[in-house]
Order: sequence, then structure tokens, then C-alpha cells
Amino acid sequence: MSVTAITGARVFDGEKSLGVTTVLIDDGRIVGVGGEAPTGAEIVDGSGATLLPGLIDAHVHTSPPSLAMALRFGVTTELEMQGTNTRDRRARAGEDDTLADVRSAGFGLTPPGGHPSELFPPDFKRPGAGGPEGGKPAGEPPYQPDATSPEAAVASVRQLVARGSDYVKFMIDDGSVEGHPGLPMLDQATLNAGVAEAKKYGLLTIAHALTIDATRMAMEAGIDGLAHVFVEPCTEEILAMIKDADAFVVPCAVLNASLMGHTGSDLADDPRVASRLDEGWDKTLRSSFNCYPQGDIQDVLDTIKIFHDAGIDLLAGTDVSVPVPFLGGLAHGASLHHELQFLVRAGLTPAHALRAATATTARRFALADRGRIADGLRADLLLVDGDPTTTIADTLSTRAIWRRGNRVAA
Repeated sequence: MSVTAITGARVFDGEKSLGVTTVLIDDGRIVGVGGEAPTGAEIVDGSGATLLPGLIDAHVHTSPPSLAMALRFGVTTELEMQGTNTRDRRARAGEDDTLADVRSAGFGLTPPGGHPSELFPPDFKRPGAGGPEGGKPAGEPPYQPDATSPEAAVASVRQLVARGSDYVKFMIDDGSVEGHPGLPMLDQATLNAGVAEAKKYGLLTIAHALTIDATRMAMEAGIDGLAHVFVEPCTEEILAMIKDADAFVVPCAVLNASLMGHTGSDLADDPRVASRLDEGWDKTLRSSFNCYPQGDIQDVLDTIKIFHDAGIDLLAGTDVSVPVPFLGGLAHGASLHHELQFLVRAGLTPAHALRAATATTARRFALADRGRIADGLRADLLLVDGDPTTTIADTLSTRAIWRRGNRVAA
């Protein structure tokens, strides 16, 4: 592979703007930031554009077709919070430069009949069941952890480790936000035991918690990060607990908006998005969960700003899954750009929002080879027209995408 030189573009390195400078790619890696393009290099003219690290979606449920769709939007890594893309199952995604890379929790700890079982009717089949987008993966079915007791949680974490989970997810949800109150839910002792066991293996622990009460349980158990922000207004007590724990938060404002009945129709109407969606995803994006209409999205945005001002690490994520309208308002790749817009709407600067989708997520998930533009890192890159450090919606104006230094179709 010859050296590629991206010249004339403003560079946002994942943490800060470097101004207009040259970035060199060779053999899948960034080999220079600044200086001149070497003789014989393939020149990519970035004039009028901004070069960013490939984006990272810190909360998805995915499959090969969805990974391909994410990559078309410049999302070069997806972090799966429930699914089958553990180390023993994702060889294709790791080596296929038409797909976003992926890390996975495997299946989260929840009691039998607990969340998310209420979301899926008994006869539900994923779209394309029997093909790559839906149905059970080839081979044995994925491991279903048992969270009925502290002892079962410990055993389940050990199984997740053995099967290649990259981190461990805990569901703390009684179904009240989803319109199914009274679901079986992890108790504090079982949660505590599972979190402690995961930490023995050095694994990051993440909690699904949509209410302040569930978030409090997570903090008391020593959870490292929250996969959602709660739907109620923030309190001083819960803010202090999260800050004192140095926990990170993946707000998933796009998901909370959908829970409250807001669709992604405006995003779907954007021609930069519409051109990359098929009919199923377009219909899904124009729908919503609409199971918590009493919620106020402004409460969510206010909490995001409170967390940011308190110095809590915010990571950009969406909770996107499969193209069905009852899981609506979300689409792989596209919704991460929507989440960045929500973060700015909440009061973050565009640069802070971009960090949430690049360097901050890479740091908190120990993805040391990506999330920034620096010598020696993976050449996962996104070149967009305009300047998203001043106008966040410019992230959708894709000019070029590279995955491990290979230029892919936008």
C-alpha cells in the first residue's frame, strides 16, 4: 500500500483542533501529522473539509449489515451493549474493511422475564430472519446469563469472560419507563456480586438504568459507566454519586427522545441521510418507541449539561438495534450524528460533542489504537465538508471515509 497524504483539511484530532495540516497514512496506520507529503504519495485534497477520527457509537445492538451501514456514515467502531459480537464470533467484522469494527458485552445480566424481554412479542423474528441481519447466529445460540442470585451472577460473569465478552452489562430495569411496570429486576446483592466478579477479571462494567433509583443501585454496586441517562430531572444526590465514582455516562438522548414519542423524521428528511437509508430503516427512523410520553426531553438535555459542567465523561451512543418501527427513531450510523446534535443542543460545544464520539469513548473503553489522529494509531478517519467544530451538523457532509487506511464507499 502506498502512502496516502490528506492535505489542506482542518484536523480535529479527537481532543482539539490542529488547524490545517497534512495527515499521512501507510499500511493501515497514521504515520505522520504535519509536515509535507512525501514524493510519490497519493494525494487526497481536503481543502474546505475537516478530518476527524472515525466516530465511535458507544451503545448499539448490531449485526454485519448494520456494521456496514454504520461505516457508511463514518462510524468506524460500534460498541455493542447486548448481542452476539463477542471475540469468538466477530472475526469477519475485525478483518472486513466494509464493516465497522465492533466490541461486545455479549448478553447482559437480567432475571428471567426481565428487561429487554418485554420489548419483543413471542412471535418476533428479527428482520431477515435466517439471513445475516436476523435470526439466530450460526452455531450455538449465544450464552444467556443467569441473574437469579449472587452465586448465579458470579457464574454468569465467568461464562461471559470465557466466551469473549469485552465488558459486562447489567440490566437494572423494572419496566416502568417502557410501559411494563413490575418486571423482574436484579436485586442489589446480585448486582453487587456480578460487578465485583467482573472487576476481578479487569472488565469494565456498564449498567442499563433509566431511572434515578436504578442509577443509584448501579452506583452503590461500583458500576464503571451508565449506558443511559435517566428520564427524570437530575438531583444533587445522584450527581454527587456519579461524580464521586468517576463513572462515565452514555446519555443516548436520541433513545430517550424516542421513548418520549419524538421521531427521527427530521433526520430522515436530510438528503445526506436519506441517500444512505433503505426503506426499512427509513420507516424505523420515522417512528418512535413512544412508551414514556409523560417525559420531557428538556429534562434529559438539562441533565446532560449538568453532568458536563460537573466534569463527568460523556460518551456518544444511540441504543440503535434492528429496523422495526416499535424500536423506532434510530438508525445505525445516522443516529450517532443525531446524538451529536442533541449534545450540542444540551449546551456542549461542538468540540466537546466530537470528543464524546472519539477520544473520550476510546479512553474509557481502553481502545488505545483509535479515537484520535496521532502517529501510530489506526487510520480510521472521516473527512467531511465544512467545519463540525463550529457547525455540528457538518459531520453528515461526508467526503471520504477510511477504515484501517482503506478508503470505503461513503
